[in-house]
Amino acid sequence: MLSERRLQVLRAIVQDYVGTEEPVGSKALTERHNLGVSPATVRNDMAALEDEGFIAQPHTSAGRIPTDKGYRLFVDKLAGVKPMTAPERRAIQNFLEGAVDLDDVVARTVRLLAQLTRQVAVVQYPSLTRSTVRHVELLSLAPARVMLVLITDTGRVEQRMVDCPAPFGEASLADLRARLNSRVAGRRFTDVPMLVEDLPEGFDIEDRGTVSAVLSTLLETLVEENEERLMIGGTANLTRFGHDFPLTIRPVLEALEEQVVLLKLLGEAGDSGMTVRIGHENAYEGLNSTSVVSVGYGSGGEAVAKLGVVGPTRMDYPGTMGAVRAVARYVGQILAES
Repeated sequence: MLSERRLQVLRAIVQDYVGTEEPVGSKALTERHNLGVSPATVRNDMAALEDEGFIAQPHTSAGRIPTDKGYRLFVDKLAGVKPMTAPERRAIQNFLEGAVDLDDVVARTVRLLAQLTRQVAVVQYPSLTRSTVRHVELLSLAPARVMLVLITDTGRVEQRMVDCPAPFGEASLADLRARLNSRVAGRRFTDVPMLVEDLPEGFDIEDRGTVSAVLSTLLETLVEENEERLMIGGTANLTRFGHDFPLTIRPVLEALEEQVVLLKLLGEAGDSGMTVRIGHENAYEGLNSTSVVSVGYGSGGEAVAKLGVVGPTRMDYPGTMGAVRAVARYVGQILAES
C-alpha cells in the first residue's frame, strides 16, 4: 500500500503529464503543487514509485511518466469524477432532446461524446434481448395483408409485413391487437413466446391461421435482430495524440474497425457501472496503448446497452468519466420519455 504522501505525488505526476504531455521532474512538482515536503523528499518518493512500477523514466535525464499501473491506481483512488458544469449539462440535454428516433439518439450521442471528450466515442444500440415490448400495432393494408409494428421501451421500432392465409376483417384485427397487447405490453422479449403460445385457440377456427401467421412474424422479429449493433465517431481525434501511440496509430484504427472487439471492450450491457480499462488491461493487442471508459445506459434501473470512449492512456480520467456518465444519464432519460 502506498502512503498518502506518495499517492499525492503520483496524482500530481498524472495531472501534470496529462496536462503538459511532458515527463515530470521533481523540481516542477514542488513548484506546481503544494506537497508540503522538500524536493529531496519528492525525489525519494518518485524513486520509490518507480521501483514499484507506478511511474517510469522514458529516457535518461528526463522526468517521469505514469505507467498503466500508475494510471490504474490513480483511477481507483479518485475521490470523485469531475462534475459537468450547469451550461455543459444544459447543452447535453438540448442536443439530445432534439432527436427524432432511436437512430438519431445514437448518432447524436456519438457526436456529443466525441466532442465533449475529444476521444473516439462508441455507442451500442439497445439490445433487444434486454428490451421490453411497449406496444404492438397491427394495420390492415389489404384484405389478406397486415403490417405488424413492434415498438420497444427503448424507442426501437420494427416493421414487418404479414401475408394472411385468408381475409381478415377490421373487427378481428382490432380484437387480435387488443388481446396481443394485453399479454405482451410491458413484458420482456424473452417472455413473449410463452405468453402468446395459446392465443390462436381463443379465435374462431377460420381466423386461427391468420393469428398464427401474425404471431410467427412477431416472434421472428424478436429474434432476428439478435446481432449487436454499435456506432462509432470521432476517430479523427486520435490524430491529435500521435505521439501517445508507440510507432503508429494503425493498430488502434484496425482494432476500432472490429465490431466484435469493441463490443468486448464495452463489456456486458447488463452491467451498468462505470468501467475503466487501462493499457494492457485491454485484451486486444492493438489497443494496449489506449484506455476505454464505458458505462451502461437504460430507460429504467437496468442497463440495456453500453456507451463509452477510447483514447490514449494519457487522458483526463476524471473529466472523461464525468462526461461519459452524464451523457449516459441523459440518454437513459430520453429513452424513458420517448
